Amino acid sequence: MESAQLFDAGEKGRGLRATREINAGEVIFSEPSFSAVVFDSLFSQVCHSCFRQQAQLHRCAQCKFAHYCNRTCQTACWDEHKQECGAIKKAGTAPSENIRLAARVLWRIHKVSGLASDSQLVSVDQLEDHVADLSKEDLDEVNTDVQTFLKYWSHGRKQHSAEYIAHLFGIIKCNGFTLSDQRGLQAVGVGLFPNLCLVNHDCWPNCTVILNHGSQTAVSSALHSQRRIELRALRRISEFEELTVSYVDYLNVSADRQRKLKEHFHFDCTCEHCRQRANDDLMTAGADSKPSAEKLKEVAALSREYLENIETARVNGDYHEVLRLCLECLQQQEDVLADTHLLKLRVLSVTSEVLSFLKSFSEAAAYAHRMVEGYKKLYHPNNAQLGMAIMRAGITHWHAGQIEAGHAMICKAYGILMVTHGPSHAITRDLESMRTQTEMELKMFRDNKHEYNAMRDAALKNPTKSVCIDFTPAASQVTRVVCIAFS
Repeated sequence: MESAQLFDAGEKGRGLRATREINAGEVIFSEPSFSAVVFDSLFSQVCHSCFRQQAQLHRCAQCKFAHYCNRTCQTACWDEHKQECGAIKKAGTAPSENIRLAARVLWRIHKVSGLASDSQLVSVDQLEDHVADLSKEDLDEVNTDVQTFLKYWSHGRKQHSAEYIAHLFGIIKCNGFTLSDQRGLQAVGVGLFPNLCLVNHDCWPNCTVILNHGSQTAVSSALHSQRRIELRALRRISEFEELTVSYVDYLNVSADRQRKLKEHFHFDCTCEHCRQRANDDLMTAGADSKPSAEKLKEVAALSREYLENIETARVNGDYHEVLRLCLECLQQQEDVLADTHLLKLRVLSVTSEVLSFLKSFSEAAAYAHRMVEGYKKLYHPNNAQLGMAIMRAGITHWHAGQIEAGHAMICKAYGILMVTHGPSHAITRDLESMRTQTEMELKMFRDNKHEYNAMRDAALKNPTKSVCIDFTPAASQVTRVVCIAFS
């Protein structure tokens, strides 16, 4: 690993720092997973090798559990799957994702003694487990998993103590990273990346992490590339500066972020943004009308109730009810909560999404614009989630016929995602195609508005040419969130 080195980060323990000056968008290092598994709920919808979502996957004929894009993906994954395949066959059914990941980790440890390559800085066994810091509820959950694991592992060759297996589960609980699908829109699995585990947290980090799904399309297998994470610089990083990522979404007030970090990762965050309570005032701001503290508290409580009901309606697929609740909630929030208030941003986001789903693009664009303007005041300018939000808003404006605003947003999103995802990622390639298309349409619009509008009306009448933003609920399973794409 040429651009990063292990160092003593003081109270934070170990950390990684830059060995040279690094520019925004550079890949500092990439790392294949030590082990990774697809979530239980998506086992038949996601390839167990490249973690892409596909409509028609091929099932493993032996265990009838693992699914793959094709024979190429299955062959690439066989070394990781073969012992699991035999264990599932003997057990009669596949265990939960936690058990499967722990087993894959242990099989890999047996094979490589915990070090998968010369570039791996620490063995898996040396990662923090924080078992001693777990709550009684979490510890009971780990102990239950240990007993289930030992029954599953009884089909293996070597036995291990319950204490050692608990150590492995602790490592996975603290260090497992969620993996997204190829479009970065849904969390589809969890994996262990030992070098990435050494990167410490900061609420306003200088790096981000994305999943590169690799490529198995070349005729020669020698030209295939592995599934791997990439640590990318969000800004210029000085030589010997510590490398950091965010373990939690920034859109929480500092006290809530600190609470989540303490509960899940067992440390007290003392980053600059938490110490200064940066942006907390914007995230809880009242409208320009300066409502009273009592009114702010009342509307905030009401908004939380609305959001619970909105989520219930969304899960049930009742999108007209989602829209009704959103509009009612926004009416209550008007002149009370600012557009940077976290609760208002959540409602603006859902309102824009559901209106896009219902193909009311002009209305959706207005709410998307307000949401993006709020996000821009809060997020780091190169935040991947900001880039994705601007992209979705740009698409909404595009389909609303607001080609100038849509093209500008798509270009802005492209600039952000070139930093966070790089030029070869599927999302960036999609954005490049959209940018080219909207640029052509913008030229047509400026040359002849009447002809452009006629073309657009004809396209909207043809369902095959209408693009709708996905509004189906995404997977919510998350272990350690490090903005691996957008989930």
